[in-house]
Amino acid sequence: MMDLVVRAPRLPVIGESLLSHSFRTSPGGKGGNQAIAAARLGASVTMIGQVGADRFGEILRERLEAEGVDTRFVSVDPELGTGVAVPIVLDSGENAIFAVPQANLTLSPLLMERARDVISSAAMLLVQFEVNMDATLAAMRLAEAARVPILLNPAPVAPYPPGTLELASVIVANEIEAAALVPSASGDHDAEVEVLRRLSRSAVITLGHDGAVVDDGAGPRNIPPFAVQAVDSVGAGDAFCAGLALSLCEGAPLASAAHFAAAAGAVAVTRAGAQAS
Repeated sequence: MMDLVVRAPRLPVIGESLLSHSFRTSPGGKGGNQAIAAARLGASVTMIGQVGADRFGEILRERLEAEGVDTRFVSVDPELGTGVAVPIVLDSGENAIFAVPQANLTLSPLLMERARDVISSAAMLLVQFEVNMDATLAAMRLAEAARVPILLNPAPVAPYPPGTLELASVIVANEIEAAALVPSASGDHDAEVEVLRRLSRSAVITLGHDGAVVDDGAGPRNIPPFAVQAVDSVGAGDAFCAGLALSLCEGAPLASAAHFAAAAGAVAVTRAGAQAS
């Protein structure tokens, strides 16, 4: 996804035109962000995805390649444009995002089959909800068949095929996503993380400046935050997912991996941009 970032003092109300501070384009997308974050942490990373036949798509592929990410399985949709997102970043560092997936939604499950060998030989598969859900499910099934652990980041929350959550080794959701996945918990994060853990094998709910809560079967545990001066929270969750994945692949228990991931997310919020941070 290409991020079209607006910096503003607050969100406008309906019918209001609000003068904003600045505008910039910035390479992003949850999968792309996580791929680059993992590569910067030292992992060998292959990206599977799809862009449009446009300059945005070229820029995204070039950025991934410059970071050492293997892009041979990033395909091109000749008709739909590259996905875009419009993050509204507030002076507090918080953000709200409009996402328009475009080419992401025509990503074919057939590409997952072509990437079977790289999926099956991976130390971990990271998936998100920002592409065609059938393709996501196909990748997860290939990983499961090869006994490859799966980190599922169900973001942005969208309708998903039955059984998707159950294929995950670990589910990582933020507060908004957890509330949508477990509406019966009424915002009780301990209850939410227990439900998500029962669906998969372990679960993490990220809480921004309040840290995170984890459950690997031993009950919910709080992971304290790192105190930093927040500049821009866009991409922080993706840095967290990459840090968690890498630490788990190195054999760390979930709580320790989440502590490392929280550090990665904290560093990311101190700088502007998604992949830039």
